Amino acid sequence: MNKKGHVLNAVLLALGLGVIFTVDPRTFEPTVDSVLHLAQKIGQLSIPVVLGALFPDVDTAFGKHRKTLHNLPVLVVFLLFPVFFENLYFVWIGVATHYVLDMVGSKRGIALFYPLSSQEYDLPTGVATSSKHADVVTVVITTAELAVLAGVHYYLFSLDVSMADAAASIGSMI
Repeated sequence: MNKKGHVLNAVLLALGLGVIFTVDPRTFEPTVDSVLHLAQKIGQLSIPVVLGALFPDVDTAFGKHRKTLHNLPVLVVFLLFPVFFENLYFVWIGVATHYVLDMVGSKRGIALFYPLSSQEYDLPTGVATSSKHADVVTVVITTAELAVLAGVHYYLFSLDVSMADAAASIGSMI
């Protein structure tokens, strides 16, 4: 995807995650306080998710695009960063969904295992980044990403906690 697609993805993710993190579909009643809390959560999520969604394409300025910063070791760094430094929460979601968008939404894949392997992985579902259908594909993929994130958040473990708490929650399930 191109920059426009990644920004669209990130903005929709911030909006969707704000709803997922603040609205319990079983008990939600819209009040002024609940709407303000939702707006605050969306604001808190916007910067880290957009930062994460745009970061992998920094490799267009150096290195090899869709290799240098489009791989699992980079994602692991962003997953672990909050554990050690207690900030940059949710940047990993932007990075991970950037990868999904590039693998599923565009014709060219990404080198998930770079620098060990330069092979690019993708699904045959993508469109050219210049396609008139790119925005629609972005919205469809983002909707699917939000559905998966909602399922994890509501049924497996809360995504709105620290990485240490999430790891403890996962450990208790195993």
